[in-house]
Amino acid sequence: MEDPPLQSVYSDSHAHLTMEAFDADRDAVIARARDAGLAHIVTISSYVGDADRCAALAAGHGFIHFTAGVHPHDARHWDDTIAAGIRQAARHPKAVAIGEVGLDYHYDRSPRDRQRAVFREQIVMARELGLPIVIHTREAWDDTIRILQDERASEIGGVFHCFSGGVEEARRCLDLGFRLSFAGPVTFKNGAPIAAAAVFAPLDRILVETDSPYLSPHPHRGQRNEPERVRVVAAKVAALKGITPEAVGEATTQALRTAFRIAVPGGLPG
Repeated sequence: MEDPPLQSVYSDSHAHLTMEAFDADRDAVIARARDAGLAHIVTISSYVGDADRCAALAAGHGFIHFTAGVHPHDARHWDDTIAAGIRQAARHPKAVAIGEVGLDYHYDRSPRDRQRAVFREQIVMARELGLPIVIHTREAWDDTIRILQDERASEIGGVFHCFSGGVEEARRCLDLGFRLSFAGPVTFKNGAPIAAAAVFAPLDRILVETDSPYLSPHPHRGQRNEPERVRVVAAKVAALKGITPEAVGEATTQALRTAFRIAVPGGLPG
């Protein structure tokens, strides 16, 4: 698949711009995204202590916002000091969500009971702060959905990042009031269930992302990913839905603004 033509309509709802993979050329990566016409990038806390770096990066670029949270891989490190740091970072003017938070039963880098407890605590924090959540779930659908229901997460909403389920999982997430964000795997040959979910989901409930530096979309698979390639993901979603890439770009940018309550010119959320 060739890269779609440049248009100022695309947004990357999930990138990790503070990661070491970008240390050598971070400014150039951001410049390429801007030159490609991206309206927004949301850079996501990648590890414990990363929220402050995300805040500093976002403060220097008008089109970048950030999230603050502890990934399930690092749930084993959670304590009151870390929680206080996340809470403080989330009060920054450019913080738009708590995340990424959730459960990962594939790698199990933190004990599952600890993952569940920390996920619950961060949902409670998000509700107290009035922020949406960005959810990571891998091989943990039932526990993820149950915790979201228990903690009344529908009251704040949010996004299932790098959506990895099929139609049934999509239905469950949408029924809870959440949005689905599609990444590089929707372009992969083994991504048929994800593609079916992209067809199923209403266009106004979809976001697109890169999860940079990971999951570069076909035909760039295996390379370091970066935000400008969100256009490739949007083009794949467009092909699945039988509409133009620009229509997907515009709709997903609007959905991002709504999900994360990002103001646009005129002072109102998109």
